[in-house]
Amino acid sequence: MEIESYIVASDQQLIERVLKGDAAAFEHLFDRYREAMFQLYMQRTGGNRDDTDDLLQETFVKVYLNLHRYKPDYTFGQWIYTIARNTFVDYVRKRRDDLSIDNVQESRSPALMPASAAPTPEESFISVQQRAQLEHHLERMTPRYRQLIELRFFREYSYEEIARELDLPLGTVKTQIHRAREQLCRFITEHTDILP
Repeated sequence: MEIESYIVASDQQLIERVLKGDAAAFEHLFDRYREAMFQLYMQRTGGNRDDTDDLLQETFVKVYLNLHRYKPDYTFGQWIYTIARNTFVDYVRKRRDDLSIDNVQESRSPALMPASAAPTPEESFISVQQRAQLEHHLERMTPRYRQLIELRFFREYSYEEIARELDLPLGTVKTQIHRAREQLCRFITEHTDILP
């Protein structure tokens, strides 16, 4: 597909292409919001570039993993902003022990919550398809990076819990998770790595 068709496509058209396995469509879709999220994170982290990059990567992965849950009741911009905001809330919660869980729960938007606990047949198919693509990407990762992604995103361990689980220094865990996210993001956005 030519680059112009991605540029002129609506968010919804790009989402449909992503859900059919078009990784290039995801890159174009995410790029539309990357700068706004970058600025948001830079402002909220006090200009900390490393934390901003980590938050942006984490948002990228969460958007990719949850794209099949997006409902057009909200604009895609609202939905992705909600993920970015919730990612930042999680970041703050992990850094500040005095932030109560009630405040975090109150900040969750219904935009991220499925309308029903049971997925529709279409959502189930999309989820299976996306899961297959994700499994393909995870298989390509180094074993250590794959393990870190699974602990961080699927088992939702904190950095401290991962450090304890793997018996590694906290700084090493943070650095390796950053590199693992970079590798996964690169695999997701490679144009030549689209499953049929």
